[in-house]
Amino acid sequence: MLKRVVPGRGAAGHLHRRRRRLRIAAGVLATLLVVVAGVLAWRAVDDGSAVATAQPAPALITPSPQIVPVPPDAPVPTAAGLDAALAGALADPALGDLTGQISDAATGRVLWAKDAQRPRTPASVTKLLTSAAALLAIPRDHRITTTVVQGADGRVVLVGGGDPTLTAQPAGTEGYYRGAAHIAQLAEQIRASGTAVTGVDVDVDLYPGPTLAQGWFDADIAGGNIIPMRPIALDGGRLDIRNPDSPRSDTPALDAGRALAAALGVNADDVHLASAPPQAQQLASVQSAPMVELIRQLLVHSDNVLADAVGRQVALATGRPADFDGTAAAVESVLRGAGFDLTGVELHDSSGMSVDNRIPARLLDQLLSAAAGPGHPELRPLLDSLPVAAGTGTLADRYETNAQAGAGWVRAKTGTLSGVSTLAGVVTDVDGRVLAFALMSGGTAPADARPALDAITAQLRGCGCQG
Repeated sequence: MLKRVVPGRGAAGHLHRRRRRLRIAAGVLATLLVVVAGVLAWRAVDDGSAVATAQPAPALITPSPQIVPVPPDAPVPTAAGLDAALAGALADPALGDLTGQISDAATGRVLWAKDAQRPRTPASVTKLLTSAAALLAIPRDHRITTTVVQGADGRVVLVGGGDPTLTAQPAGTEGYYRGAAHIAQLAEQIRASGTAVTGVDVDVDLYPGPTLAQGWFDADIAGGNIIPMRPIALDGGRLDIRNPDSPRSDTPALDAGRALAAALGVNADDVHLASAPPQAQQLASVQSAPMVELIRQLLVHSDNVLADAVGRQVALATGRPADFDGTAAAVESVLRGAGFDLTGVELHDSSGMSVDNRIPARLLDQLLSAAAGPGHPELRPLLDSLPVAAGTGTLADRYETNAQAGAGWVRAKTGTLSGVSTLAGVVTDVDGRVLAFALMSGGTAPADARPALDAITAQLRGCGCQG
């Protein structure tokens, strides 16, 4: 067979490559010698010595991060100074119909206000009221318990305790929520009990009344914002836990029951809503993350389902029905009992998804001022849980261009509905004074209003406002 000779193959090819490598190596060596000679020559001309010397290494820098408290005697901005500093930002037409209030957190003294008493549609800043009430009424280490009890005819009953963070992900892996309990843990305990299981039911009696609040819309389930409120759900009802904005399930309790049935190897299609028998034997239980962690997650990520679940824990803690009306009454009662003025407040949910909620900017500002000041130290976790400008949660992609001065300094809860944009939080100004603020905008597109709100709070950070 004739064989085509290809240059670079066979003995001739190997010899060709070897000679070529030798020529390249010789060239590189010659170049290095020229460079070294040049360096030595430069040294000789530069310092009169033919000896090449190495430059000393720079001194090592040891970082020493510290948490430094704000100075107690930092100067307080003046009302006139704030008016002058904010005039340009407040004139932005993108703000639409703006109301708001800004206070000195240490004293609670109001430094600026515009129609702050007027009740407005708050959107997700409603979660500040829910979280504050939870911190006042529920121990921080409280955990929500989900149980499984013995039912009839070999069936078991999954009893919802109000935890929407439960996950069907494998044990040892995280679900959507940090620190969530697993369906697999319940199944393992049931198997360890030696119980022969023929089927699974789900008890949702803890939450009476309607599953959707006044001012909610069915389309928001598929839109990834809400679920029909049940005392148990998997990963907040998300159909895809990798996507925070995933469409939600309209059967969250049954989904949890089906996951348990699958984990136990029984028919997942034979799952029904049914009350647990009185005095039924408990077979298994799991617990959620601590309440303070649930509050952190609902505020940072503005999680509606988790917020409404936490609100219902406030209702249960105060002896009220865990429905929408009972929860609203509980949150208002707890805050009123702590000395806050609830004039003008109208709540229909705990998350702010209801378009019928009403809250004045005055109350939002007072809550945050109390959390940052000496009035209510038990509310301090509110501040730790707020999104950080250009850093975390719902503020991660904000505070650009004309609001960059606020990046890393502003901590605030956001709120967005169609034609509604709100921002309430705290910021430390350049003089070290902590300011609380609540800004409520309406009538303009959120895409336009949000940068305008960010610009106001960035100005608070940078101005000092003494003039």
